[in-house]
This record gives sequence, structure tokens and C-alpha cells, in this order.
Amino acid sequence: MAPTDAPPDTPRLPPVLCFAMDGRGAAEPARLEMAAEDAGLPVRPETKGKARPPFVWVHLHRGDPQTRPWLENESGLDPVLVTALLAEDTRPRCTVHGDGAIIILRGVNLMEGAQLEDMVSVRLWVERSRVIGVWVRPLRAVGDLVGAIERGLAPVSPGELVAKLAQRLADRMEPTVAELHDNIDDFEDALLDGEEVGRGALADLRRRAIRLRRHIGPQRDALTTLGIEDLSWLNEQDRSRIREAADKTTRILEELEVVRERAGVVQDQIMEARAEKMNRYTLLLSVVAAIFLPLGLLTGLLGINVGGIPGEANPWAFAIVTGLLFVIAGFQVALFRAMKLF
Repeated sequence: MAPTDAPPDTPRLPPVLCFAMDGRGAAEPARLEMAAEDAGLPVRPETKGKARPPFVWVHLHRGDPQTRPWLENESGLDPVLVTALLAEDTRPRCTVHGDGAIIILRGVNLMEGAQLEDMVSVRLWVERSRVIGVWVRPLRAVGDLVGAIERGLAPVSPGELVAKLAQRLADRMEPTVAELHDNIDDFEDALLDGEEVGRGALADLRRRAIRLRRHIGPQRDALTTLGIEDLSWLNEQDRSRIREAADKTTRILEELEVVRERAGVVQDQIMEARAEKMNRYTLLLSVVAAIFLPLGLLTGLLGINVGGIPGEANPWAFAIVTGLLFVIAGFQVALFRAMKLF
């Protein structure tokens, strides 16, 4: 997908995005060379003792022609890390490598016409002096982070950058989970009103919740793992922010579990309603058959072609028999009503 194929309210990310953070909440555009191996950033004398060490954040589009050559030849990353950043299919995880960590997160797909549960990945290599990210499809959460940097609210450390990104990913998930709850509310209201609820729509909602949960569960675990790893560039404030992001992700995971359980309850209610309706129809057919069974027996006996049929010579016999049948039918209807079968 081209970098420009972003939703209207998402800042369009260039194929190569690079910021130099000064460790005090400010940032400025930087060259890609600043994120190369051992390039480093000089610590300004006026910031010593007052701010975090500066670092570089570079965010690359996987489909850009210069991304793979730069990662393989100039970044200085281990080939295993390059493979992880460029992988075709990924799941959220946190893997420590030396004093750095590979962190893979996912966010909901908010592209127009896309399925929300088709979650989009962002892959990060994080160490003390740089954060190298690779993206395949644009994420609004990344656009939010870029917008904050441009407003002068840049992360002061790599750990804070990861925490802010994870929090924005969770913030973007919350409306999706709220929409699932609203859909369940609509199904429950329809059941209360006696309306028909399609099992296909309910099954699709459950499938969406399960697919979201399948990615958000590992994402919670990845953030929890990062928060407890012994990495030199993580201080207590960074860990606190990461734990907060993990807690928010956990709440979303719990909400998805609630959605799944509510969908199961609605499914049971639908099956119960259909079983009750089927039982009602079966009872009605049984009552109708019970009414006509003795009537059919009498008419069958009177219709046999043998001698000695009562009333054979009586011109009023047909009317008498017909009246008798109506009396019997009326008695049966009254009896079944008294038995509350109607």
C-alpha cells in the first residue's frame, strides 16, 4: 500500500521519517544518517544534568526502495533484527537483544473500506540512542505521535516514545470496542422487541471480537514484558508509562471478552426464542391433530361400504351426524382451552 493511501484525518507519512529528539520534549527533522550505526547525537552542554540523553527516531516504509538496503548495510543491525523488522506477517511481541528490544505492536485498521479487525503492525527496534521503526500501512496512532512532536510535545526518551505510541494505539481501539458494545445493545433491544435477529450478523460480530482479542492479548503481554526487562535506557518513569499503556490495553482486552460473552448470551437467547417458537407451532399442530382424530374416526366408520350403517334410511342422518361432529369438536376445543393448550 502506498504511503499516501491514508485516511483523511491521518497525517500522510513520508516513506522516510526521521526526528532528532533533544531529551527535553523538543525535536527537529533529521537526516537518516543520524540513525546509522554509532552515529550518535552530541549532548549539548546546557542539557547535561537537566534532560535525558538525546535520541533519534526513524520510521521507514517497508515498501520504499531504500528501506531494506539501509537496514541491511547502514543501520548496523543484526540480520535477525532486520528480518524481524521486514517480516511479512508479525504478531505483537517484545524480544530483548542485548541492550535493545524488538517491539511489535498492532493497531486497528481505520482505512476506508477496510475491516477494523484486520490490525496493522508497527515494528520497532529500540535502544538508548535510537528507535528504528518500520511500517507497512499507515496508522493513525503514529500520525498522532508525529502531530504531537510537531507541536513541541516530543518524547524525552525511547521508553516514553514506545509508551506514548502504545497508549495512542489503545486510544484508537476504544471506539471500535465501544461500537461492538453498541451492536450488542442493538441485538438485545431487537430481542426484547420480538424482532428477528440474524445469526449471521451476530456471528460476524463475535468473529470480529475474537480476531481483535487474538492480537490485543499478545500486545498486552509484550508491553508487560518490556516494563519488567532490565534495560539501561528504561528508568522508573518510563516503566510507569509502559505499565499504564499495558493497563489500558488490558482493559480493552477485558471489554472484548465482555463483548464475546454478551454475544454468546444473545446467541443463546436467539436459540431459546427459536426453540420456543418451534415448540409453540408443534403444540398447535398436535392440538389440531387431536381435535380431528376422533372426528376422522367417526367419519371413517360411517363411510365404510358394509351393511348395517346407522341412519342409512333416515333423511336427517347426515345432518344429525354433522351436528354431532360439531358438538364433539366444540367439547374438545373447550377441554383444550381449560388445559391451557391454546
